[in-house]
Amino acid sequence: MKKNKNEIRVRCWVFSDGMKFLGPGRIELLELIEESGSISQAARTMGMSYKKAWVMIDEMNRMGSVPYVIPVKGGPHGGGSELTEAGKKVVKLYQKLMDKIDAVVVKEHKLLDMI
Repeated sequence: MKKNKNEIRVRCWVFSDGMKFLGPGRIELLELIEESGSISQAARTMGMSYKKAWVMIDEMNRMGSVPYVIPVKGGPHGGGSELTEAGKKVVKLYQKLMDKIDAVVVKEHKLLDMI
């Protein structure tokens, strides 16, 4: 009998008033903005348009109790963007949540042996 290669995949989204607020893509976008200091660079890295990235950030900033991403004025390389403390905190909290969910999935791997 052939043994199948099975896996469990879990994705987690946070909704606010029925609207998607945070999920894997938005968290990745925030992480990349933190790394690069640039919305456009983060969008390019993710293979999405600047407009789509900006809409996602704008939605998070409006739906959150405080903004997660703010512009940074000028300088020798022009402006950019950075995460606020709230933005950094929400990334860490989401990562912590995903670590807990992943731990449950790993613990329950026996389900895969039954398939």
